[in-house]
Amino acid sequence: AHIRTLLLTFFFRQMPRVIEGGFLYIAQPPLYKVSRGKSEVYLKDQSALEDYLMEMGIEGAALRLGSGEEIAGQDLHRVVEEARQARRILQHFPTHYPQTILEQAAIAGAFVTGAADGDLQGLADQVAARLDQVAVEYERGWTGRPTQDRGIRLVRALRGVDEVRTIDGPALRSGEARRLGAMTRQLQEIYGRTAELVRRDKGQPIHGPIDLLTAILNEGERGLTLQRYKGLGEMNPDQLWETTLDPEARTLLQVRIEDVAEADDIFTKLMGDVVEPRREFIQSNALRVEHLDF
Repeated sequence: AHIRTLLLTFFFRQMPRVIEGGFLYIAQPPLYKVSRGKSEVYLKDQSALEDYLMEMGIEGAALRLGSGEEIAGQDLHRVVEEARQARRILQHFPTHYPQTILEQAAIAGAFVTGAADGDLQGLADQVAARLDQVAVEYERGWTGRPTQDRGIRLVRALRGVDEVRTIDGPALRSGEARRLGAMTRQLQEIYGRTAELVRRDKGQPIHGPIDLLTAILNEGERGLTLQRYKGLGEMNPDQLWETTLDPEARTLLQVRIEDVAEADDIFTKLMGDVVEPRREFIQSNALRVEHLDF
């Protein structure tokens, strides 16, 4: 990506008409190669890899709910996609909140719109009870109480040491919380009681969407050889032709400038001689990166 940035800076500063005319393209080589036996598949990025592993993991699998209902095939694919959506929302919370705590709080109904503005002690008790429900016996004992900022403080004694987890009031009422709250009904339908993912006559307990997604991806990866490319220099000549140079198969990304002033500002910050604006830009945007390998 750093070499690409240098080249883009050159064309933007020295040859802008190439970009304006729509003549500048970026090759999109695959990030992964997946091999199973003699079969090889090239995958563009992390999202494509997950799509592939999901398809492989869902094949022959069934999710047995606590009610006894079994979900398989396209219905299971839908549930796994919903789990993926839930994970994306969870990843947008600040990193000091453990995803498993947030996930189980969501299943308990903590993020339903207005729930945190009512009986907060009752809500804290619900979340604590949910955490106990999914914990092994010797790790139970969660208790909950409201905090001064109308959040929830969760505590349990684990091996003689208090473990404290807090969901702050602003987090309970954030945009991410509202998005999770909109998923409460389907989360409770699937994970309200412990489910089981069954594949190849083997089952594993599923307590939430992260459990399900992780289990499906692990099953999909079983028996595969996965290679991640750090750059085109790691490819053999035939692989380079097959994935990146062959006009019949390659994928190209056209470079377009929609806002010249904004583009100029970004290039000045990232590639200029003054260090401080670049440092500030990187520090303020580092945790927002979604397409690092783009």
